[in-house]
Amino acid sequence: MTQSKPSSLAWQDRDLITKWKSALDIIETKGQSVFTELFDYVEPQQGPLHGVIISIKDLFQVQGYKTQAGSVFLDATPAEHDAAAVALLRKAGASLLGHTNMTELAYSGLGLNPHYGSPDNPMNAGRITGGSTSGGAASVALGVADAALGTDTGGSLRIPAAFCGLTGFKPSQQTVSREGCLPLSYSLDSVGPIAKTVDECELLWQVLSGAAPLGETSKSAKADPLRIVVPSNFGMNDLDALVDGGFVETLAQLEVAGVVIERRFIEALETYKTLPVWQFSAFESQAFYSQQYDLDIANIDPRVASRIARAKTITAEDFQQTKAARQAFIERMAKEEPHSVFLLPTVAVVAPKLSDLVQDSEYDRLNLLCLRNTSLANVLNGCSVSLPFRFKNEPMGLMLTAGNGKDQALLDLAKQWQSIIKDSL
Repeated sequence: MTQSKPSSLAWQDRDLITKWKSALDIIETKGQSVFTELFDYVEPQQGPLHGVIISIKDLFQVQGYKTQAGSVFLDATPAEHDAAAVALLRKAGASLLGHTNMTELAYSGLGLNPHYGSPDNPMNAGRITGGSTSGGAASVALGVADAALGTDTGGSLRIPAAFCGLTGFKPSQQTVSREGCLPLSYSLDSVGPIAKTVDECELLWQVLSGAAPLGETSKSAKADPLRIVVPSNFGMNDLDALVDGGFVETLAQLEVAGVVIERRFIEALETYKTLPVWQFSAFESQAFYSQQYDLDIANIDPRVASRIARAKTITAEDFQQTKAARQAFIERMAKEEPHSVFLLPTVAVVAPKLSDLVQDSEYDRLNLLCLRNTSLANVLNGCSVSLPFRFKNEPMGLMLTAGNGKDQALLDLAKQWQSIIKDSL
């Protein structure tokens, strides 16, 4: 198939070798803790991503390199094969720069790592990049990678995108293969990109998913108009003043441009608030990693180990009940809100300072708050994109979330909006 190609891409008409060498220089001087390992340069294949430099989250197998998930306890045997997503990027002509740092085992929305260091936010020195795809977002914001391949279990593509002034796209789970990618939660994990623009994310998703080009999907997208909804009962409390101001300003820009925005109570979201969402990552990560490792004695970040250990507080029957409640929520939303796109601030806060996260209590509070709005899309089994903007010079994100399979319609909408949304300095 042929992917639809944006008219202007950052990597067009540049010398790849020169860019690669420049990237290595920047990593050496400014990119401490961004990568867990760098890859050797390989002459790229021809394809729609020829000339693109992509960083790979340290969850994905890359042939000839170890896959550590930001840890030091996992088997360091080099992978014999590329993960499915990595193979598709390579086949499409991408050049793979290295494995990026991350929250260990992808288990946090903040992006800290005690083993490899925590990446500094390229947009705001001394701030976190967000996680768990912390190094991926930092690599794009630094300009050493054009895009990052990452995962999103509760916001791990969209949170760092918002904090680093980038676009993050969490596709519908089934559209991109997770083969060869270490899991956090089999139920909630999705594979997707971080890039600078929606056009770039769309092209990457089309390569990763084999999705039809825009012209083949536009008719079906137009058949069911999307309704833009700001829920009055979810995601809008406990906002930083800057995030609140930026969100209000951005909604005003969209409405001036003719976008109709509903503001209403969503009854099903009251049920969602009662779901113990934490069980998915705790139970499923414990089940996966304990097959090969004794997690009680492994050298794991204590803040990650304590979350995995929560799995011991529930039974398999408890978890089955939670999975059933989630499925009922998905079905209810599909019935009651079939064409709704939920519009929220991507994250309730601006990027916290690294120094704010020294105390475990504050780390826990901010982690939950950062994940709150983004996790909805994962539990809903939907698709979601974070669009970057600035308010009073602070990077933040506007998040659009839709139901399963509405990926192309959501990207189409996001492309329209990206040209409307202006920074408010």
